[in-house]
Amino acid sequence: MKQRDFELEMAAGRGMAFGRYGRDWTKGPILKNLFALSWPMIVANSVNMLGPTVDMIWVGKLGPTAIAGVGVAGIAIMLVQSGLMGLFQGLRAMVARYVGAGDEREANHVAQQAVVVGAASSIFLAAVGIFFSEPILHLVGVAPDVAAEGAAYMRIQFIGMVAMSFRMMTDGVMQASGDAMTPMKIAVVFRVLHIALSPALIFGWWIFPRLEVTGAAVTNVVSQSAGTALSFWFLMSGRSRLRLTFKKLRVDLGMIWRIVRIGIPASIMGMQMNLGQFVLMWFIAPFGTMAVAAHTLNQRVEMILFMPAWGLGMAAGVLAGQNLGARQPERAERSGWLGTALVEGFAFLCCAVILLWAEFIVDVFSTDPQLVPVAATFLRIGTAGYALMGLSGVLQQCITGAGDTVLPMALSLGVVWLVQIPLAWALPKYTGLGVYGVRWAIAAGAVLGALAYVVYFRTGRWKLKQV
Repeated sequence: MKQRDFELEMAAGRGMAFGRYGRDWTKGPILKNLFALSWPMIVANSVNMLGPTVDMIWVGKLGPTAIAGVGVAGIAIMLVQSGLMGLFQGLRAMVARYVGAGDEREANHVAQQAVVVGAASSIFLAAVGIFFSEPILHLVGVAPDVAAEGAAYMRIQFIGMVAMSFRMMTDGVMQASGDAMTPMKIAVVFRVLHIALSPALIFGWWIFPRLEVTGAAVTNVVSQSAGTALSFWFLMSGRSRLRLTFKKLRVDLGMIWRIVRIGIPASIMGMQMNLGQFVLMWFIAPFGTMAVAAHTLNQRVEMILFMPAWGLGMAAGVLAGQNLGARQPERAERSGWLGTALVEGFAFLCCAVILLWAEFIVDVFSTDPQLVPVAATFLRIGTAGYALMGLSGVLQQCITGAGDTVLPMALSLGVVWLVQIPLAWALPKYTGLGVYGVRWAIAAGAVLGALAYVVYFRTGRWKLKQV
């Protein structure tokens, strides 16, 4: 095909495939682009986290044992989920680069190969989780009744891991291409289903059986499956920026390796951070069920708190990737700094609210008189790290959005295993802080990690990454 004919075909393809999602994110005011791309991501992330949070509110009515069981199992589930999310970071980086360069055909090819990667990895991980749920929980050292509650919850969640994996993949394709609205709409639909179904299955309302903790897990699997079906319908019917088709699908081992090569370090980064959380829970467990429940409630609050940071970070990462694809590295860097400034303003406001009203925040989840003061103190200690969440949350995603995942992996390994874990062992033992020493260790790691990302981002080496 002659070069001119090829260019005309690509231009026509862009017009047909992009439709009303054809905005060029590599042009125009960066701040405006950040807001326009990030607010649907913030809503989608917040709604996605709303399901587990609502579950925890209802599960909290079953008592501290149920809270602790779901919390410990949730760490193991997040370990696997973060591995899958990291693996799809290669997908996000490559789709953003190709869209920024105007090569939508290759971006679609990347999406096809990501389906193969997602299918193989999620089935394997689901099988591992199903067969090793109880041994994993017993490794933490929680009480037998806590392990029993958590194991039932974990098995069902792992069964639904395949649907969850494909939903992550489709979200990644749409968001990286510049369509943040469709994933947001899908998230709202399936989380409304989740919120309606959760108390019914937990407490046995109306025609539903009383499943208690198991009901929370079943609710998540059903709602995630509905979200996955909607996502594929939008992608394959041309109602998003890229149209996914399986016509002439062939397994491209070279492309799969490129996706995996970028994704493996990000996957290791996400998994080891959650593995670190598992080890930290192991340090907390000897202080009793109340301490485990308090730590679990803090994790739920942190999920809500970090949503704007991750939404703006994801948007900045998409802008960074697309601008690098369009050979505009300075715009890519400015996207990161502007996103960071916005999140830092939000972070300081949230920290002030926590310091003043931590007990009221905990009361939303539980009013247990023994649990509230412990969880509130955990939250106040955490503000030392929350105050810098923009530096890590946004800059990290700009770097990984550019396809540079090795250095962030090394930084996260150092923060967790050279800072947080040693301090979590030493502070309770040698300072008399008790379980609060573990929380101070977590905060210290967050501070050092944020500063490390600033240093690396300023070097600009991430802008030279080839995908």
